[in-house]
Amino acid sequence: MRKLISKMATMVRGKDFEIDSSIPTSYLLNFSATYLVSLARGLLILRRKVFLSRSCEFRCKNRIRIGSYSKIGNNCYFDALSKKGIIIGESSSIGPYTRIECSGTIRDIGKGLVAGNNLGVGAFSFFGCAGGVEIGNNVIMGQYISFHSENHIFSEPNVPIKDQGVTRSGIKIGSNVWVGSKVTFLDGCQVSDNSVVAAGAVVNSVFPEGVIIGGIPARIIRKI
Repeated sequence: MRKLISKMATMVRGKDFEIDSSIPTSYLLNFSATYLVSLARGLLILRRKVFLSRSCEFRCKNRIRIGSYSKIGNNCYFDALSKKGIIIGESSSIGPYTRIECSGTIRDIGKGLVAGNNLGVGAFSFFGCAGGVEIGNNVIMGQYISFHSENHIFSEPNVPIKDQGVTRSGIKIGSNVWVGSKVTFLDGCQVSDNSVVAAGAVVNSVFPEGVIIGGIPARIIRKI
């Protein structure tokens, strides 16, 4: 059983994978059954080799492309109405209760989300992708991450802010980035390759490659 599951996991992940010898056989059986059911659900609903958990909702499904052997947690919500839709690469994992919204209004649809392979997103995260969110390969994120890729205009004091429109610059995250839990990304920010974002940071600027950033607002703590 262990060897079979290890071989299957190696095939899915594309690299050697060994199961911890202390895991009980009963747990492995339940684990395997859960994944087989979720794979069947992904083939049925998304027509893709995706491990799809329970109670997920997809809108504008024809604009959603999720790479093979990715995992979508329970109670996720994807609304792909946008110019680029939702594109997530292979072997990615989206935590439960994550919400991805690509357009805030049907009067002016947004740009969408484009993410590379091996993306890992923790539970209860939010992606506001109207201004466009781009994420590279091998990016891992903790829980409660939020992206806000547009800003409200508030220059006219006699006009309600909700009626003044928005600006959109987009958000870009490079490859090989580790994002701690409860980080907020604001419109126009950019985190370059090989970087770390400390938990709780509010990122609103453009940062170079190979740095650790943190704080409110985020600043460079040190180079890696």
